[in-house]
Amino acid sequence: MHTQDFDITIKNLSKIEGHTDLDVGVKDGKVVSAKLRIDENKRFFTTGAIGKPALGIHQVVSRICGTCSIAHLLCCIKCVENAFSVEPSEQTVKLRDLLLYGLNIRDHAMHLYLFCLPDIFGKDSVLDFADDGYEHDLVHKAFDVKSAGNDQCVLVGGRAVHSPFPQVGGFLKIPKGEDARKMAKALSGIRESAVEFVDIFQKRDSRFDTETMYIALRNDRFSYQDGDLMTSDGLCIGHSNFRDHLQKFVVPYSQAPGFEFKGRPYVVGALARMNMNRDTLHRQTRKDLASALSAFPSENIFHNNLAQAIEIVHCIDSSIELLETMEFRDEPRKPVKPKKSEGLGVLEAPRGTLYYNLRIDDAGKIEFADLVIPTSQNQIKMDKDIGALVQDRMDRGVPRERLPLEIEKLIRAYDPCMSCATHFLKVNWNVRGNRRKPSRT
Repeated sequence: MHTQDFDITIKNLSKIEGHTDLDVGVKDGKVVSAKLRIDENKRFFTTGAIGKPALGIHQVVSRICGTCSIAHLLCCIKCVENAFSVEPSEQTVKLRDLLLYGLNIRDHAMHLYLFCLPDIFGKDSVLDFADDGYEHDLVHKAFDVKSAGNDQCVLVGGRAVHSPFPQVGGFLKIPKGEDARKMAKALSGIRESAVEFVDIFQKRDSRFDTETMYIALRNDRFSYQDGDLMTSDGLCIGHSNFRDHLQKFVVPYSQAPGFEFKGRPYVVGALARMNMNRDTLHRQTRKDLASALSAFPSENIFHNNLAQAIEIVHCIDSSIELLETMEFRDEPRKPVKPKKSEGLGVLEAPRGTLYYNLRIDDAGKIEFADLVIPTSQNQIKMDKDIGALVQDRMDRGVPRERLPLEIEKLIRAYDPCMSCATHFLKVNWNVRGNRRKPSRT
């Protein structure tokens, strides 16, 4: 039982974006509080959107996140199209599918292979992997998979980050058929490596189960841009009614807001999608990964990483089929006439459901913007799970020096936007209610 006083600080903070600390309070061997402090500076993107032309606002909001800028860009475009009653062509929908597939290959590969894989091998980072042999080969395979996703985003979107080709009503440039076939061949070349990584994450022994409500788009082709919002309880939520059930909270110790759905914390992301859509994965993915898919539905949050690994293979299989069978044709973008209106856009970003609500004035400029981000939606459940995990590991006799790493693994399983390469948490332990200055470890 952990009853003695101790303080831990993990230095060498390293993360994609944002600043994060964690306070854990322990009294008489019981966790009494766990607070994940997201200290990223206020960036005022919703305020900055006010007064901007609706037909170009997608390029502004794509700057919210360099990692998944494509998700913000496409969700915003969907929102504006909804407001202006624009129906994208079949080719446009397929090109957006390809762009989101490329994004998820690249984004999941970065997180899983570079940030989570070292946990499985007992390393601080991939830089500590052996210079030759199996570990060395895995690192090369990781970059090969990630590069393929990056190349697909460049082919379809014009750039992997802040893509210029997607527009309201269509694309500025359409890929050439021969380039699409080359991309399909490249994806076929890295598929075996992606399947190998699924096997690695399937064999991972980390486990932490909690009763959870999941929310994701449900559709018949595991698309990231279409479908109905569904809860794991079986409730279908109309896009326009989402806010009727969603409660936003100011988290006093964090810069990011938290959300509950009908008074309950919930989880979005790959695990939610896999729990609710695994039967709609690409047929080849279902066939080759049947063993890994047998783990779902799951309430083990570490299976979020397994779900991400499976999604990479699904995105590869789906992309190959589209790239090999589509007849790419130049097509004029539909004329769009701005009007006073309001739009909604919902899609699945790599880390979960992303929600846009925009109001547009008579001049076609934004007068109101509301964005619901996946990491914010997961924050309340993350806080609860961190406290529960620490209590569980303490009850199992896990040494206190191992607890920070256990916490980091849990947060990496959630894959929030401040995911880290090695250590990223400064942990202040408040034992028996006595706050002490953190010691350096």
